[in-house]
Amino acid sequence: MPYSFQIGHSYTRRDVYRAIGIPEDTRGGNWDTGYARHGNDWFIFCNVGTSGRTGHDYANKWVGDRLEWYGKTNSQLHHPSIQSMLSLDSDTYIFWRENNQQPFIFAGIGNAEEVEDITPVKIIWAFATAIFPDEIPASAILREGAVCKVSVNAYERNPVVRQQCIKHYGTSCYICGFNFGKIFGKLGEGFIHVHHLRPLSEIREEYEVNPVEDLRPVCPNCHAMIHRRSPPLSIEEVKVLIT
Repeated sequence: MPYSFQIGHSYTRRDVYRAIGIPEDTRGGNWDTGYARHGNDWFIFCNVGTSGRTGHDYANKWVGDRLEWYGKTNSQLHHPSIQSMLSLDSDTYIFWRENNQQPFIFAGIGNAEEVEDITPVKIIWAFATAIFPDEIPASAILREGAVCKVSVNAYERNPVVRQQCIKHYGTSCYICGFNFGKIFGKLGEGFIHVHHLRPLSEIREEYEVNPVEDLRPVCPNCHAMIHRRSPPLSIEEVKVLIT
C-alpha cells in the first residue's frame, strides 16, 4: 500500500514504524539490520559513507541521482528476499543517511535499474524525478574531445549535494522567496528544487560541485522559467522579471 513519506524529509526508524503500523512486539531483528518487509513492501535503511550501528561498512554511495546499494553481508541475487524486493509486485521505500547518529532521509520509492549478482548483492536504485525538457538526462554523458559535458541534473538531484545546499540556504526560493512549508504547512515542509548555476559548457571532467557556490534552492515555477530559454536564464535575470 502507498505511504505518505515526503521525499527529502527526515525520519527515524521509530517514525517509519509508526507510519506503517509496525506493532511494538515485531520491531527489531531485520528492522534494525538494513532492510525488512511489511506486507508486499520493502523498507531499506541505508548508511552512505558511514558504517551502521552494527559495525558493518558497505560501499553504499550516490552516483548522481542513483543509489549504489549493497545487501546484507551474505545476500545473493537468488535469495527470496532480494527476488521479492525486485518484484514488480513490491514497492521499495528507501531511507538513507551519512551519519549513523542522525535520522534517515527519505529518497523515494526505488526502481532497480541494474543488479549485479555478487555477494553481497549490488543494486543500482533509480528514483522518479522530473526533468526539464531542455536538460540532458542525468545518466547521459556527452564527450567532445577533452570536455565532458554532464547534465546539471546529476548535481541538482544528488541527495547528498542537495542536502548540503539546503542546509546552507534553507528551503525558501532564492529568487521569489516562496516557502512551501509556510503556505502548505507540514505537507510542504522541506520541499524545494535545487538549481545548478554553471552552464553545461563550463562543466569539465575534473569538475566537483560545490553545494554553496554552485547551487541555489528555487521553487518549481522559478526553476521552470530559468529553463524556458537555452542557454538557461541566470538567477539575476529571473529576479529582474518579477520585480
